[in-house]
Amino acid sequence: MSSLETLKQHNILVLLITGRSAGWCQGLVNYLPVLGIIAENGGVYALKESQRMKPLTAINDIIEHRQLLQNNFEEIRQKFPHLQPSSDNQFRVTDWTFDCHECSQDELLTIEKICQQKKWGFTYSHIQGHLKPLNQNKANGLTTLKETYFPELSYSEIMTVGDSPNDESLFDKNLFPMNVGVANIAKYLDRLEHQPGYITNLSESDGFCELVQLIITSIN
Repeated sequence: MSSLETLKQHNILVLLITGRSAGWCQGLVNYLPVLGIIAENGGVYALKESQRMKPLTAINDIIEHRQLLQNNFEEIRQKFPHLQPSSDNQFRVTDWTFDCHECSQDELLTIEKICQQKKWGFTYSHIQGHLKPLNQNKANGLTTLKETYFPELSYSEIMTVGDSPNDESLFDKNLFPMNVGVANIAKYLDRLEHQPGYITNLSESDGFCELVQLIITSIN
């Protein structure tokens, strides 16, 4: 929280981008010192000024969409019966999640191939796997918000930060030339097509705080 406050004091806008559910993020954006939040890996967003979740992925019938996601998950679970749906699915709009911290890399790759065959997207973090619309990712969500609300910004003025495979699209230097991986991304590097341009020394929240200090030092 203190690092976010520090960035705000230096007039550096922060937009959170996460795989967490729309319901969880709608509460989070209310009390953090951030511009807004993109949830569900680019599926929905909320700006602090409105505090209302809005779609980034067009879904005509949410009930039908969620049923299709669940059906796809149940088909995958026939092959991997140990998979368990995440408890936050009831708060999601665009994607379907399952706990994946015990999944092997081979299992995750197989799940990705199954999703590709069925024209669904798939990504994962260290805690959850996400079944989602094919072109839904964090970079597409961020690009949409940038073009809608901040057309005056150049992409070279945007720094993206990530620490998991579901952040890979944010490491695409052709879109975001200034991108950073927090140190715990290191164990996934051999699986990523897009590699972070810089990696912090510290992991998780400590890595983010390290990055903030580097930014503030460079300004001062």
